[in-house]
Amino acid sequence: MSVSTTLARPTAPDAAAGSGRAAPRRRRWGTGGVYVLLMALAVLFAGPLLWLLLAALKTREEWASGSTGILPERAQWSNFIHALTDINFAAYTLNSLFLATTYAVLITLSSAAVGFGFARLQAPGKRALFFVLLSTMMLPQILTLLPTYVLFSRIGLINTYWPWVLWGLAASPYLVFLFRQFFAAIPRELEDAAIVDGCGWGRIFFRIFLPLSRPVVVTAFLLSFTWTWGDYIAPALLLDVDHTTLSVAITAWYRDPRGNAIPTVQAAAAALYVIPMMVVFLFAQRYFIRSALSSGIKG
Repeated sequence: MSVSTTLARPTAPDAAAGSGRAAPRRRRWGTGGVYVLLMALAVLFAGPLLWLLLAALKTREEWASGSTGILPERAQWSNFIHALTDINFAAYTLNSLFLATTYAVLITLSSAAVGFGFARLQAPGKRALFFVLLSTMMLPQILTLLPTYVLFSRIGLINTYWPWVLWGLAASPYLVFLFRQFFAAIPRELEDAAIVDGCGWGRIFFRIFLPLSRPVVVTAFLLSFTWTWGDYIAPALLLDVDHTTLSVAITAWYRDPRGNAIPTVQAAAAALYVIPMMVVFLFAQRYFIRSALSSGIKG
């Protein structure tokens, strides 16, 4: 009885081999689960864009009825032609590009300079001031938009691009936080060596710290460009018809002779409106990921 029991029991090496075979199997199942989750999230996030493209290929009757299914009976590529020709699409696109680029460049440089000051310079009350700066992130932009409009109206900056220039020069609390986190992780030896060589703080910032922060610079530019490109409220409130952006034009000026909106053409214009941001993100995604890894860890 004892002999048969002894023979039936697996030896220690056999048990170890069994657990060793089970470990890769568990890892494969875990990796497969992660991929399934990522694919499900990709489909979830791509769903609105797919719906937009399908809506852009439908007729107004199919859109109005909603009973013909998800796919259009016959693709209406003419909607994209109307989207490009019914309004001055190129001019409004250039307005949006100019406004977004100007704002993104200015706010990236100003936020980098402020983040450099908080990270490397010493001054009394610096921590308290940094806390006040971060606390402004809790204020919604819509809350300050009306007082800002009144201020710009009194100094004669309505229907101009100067408000975006001033906003860009004022820096962004979130971007300042990103730059501060990155600059704080740079070794002090680089700064000391530059000071010994006779460099001032301006040269240290532009010659050493700013080139080293390329991932954060690209990320800050991408985020601020996206904010301005996708903004509707501020251009609608501050700009007139000639100076407004593409987001306002898409919403306001695709109309039939009766003044009713044409949703299929608006959907086609919105699909074209997304393309520049997709191109910018595809070229900048590696810097965006690298910045997220390097700026959010060390304090």
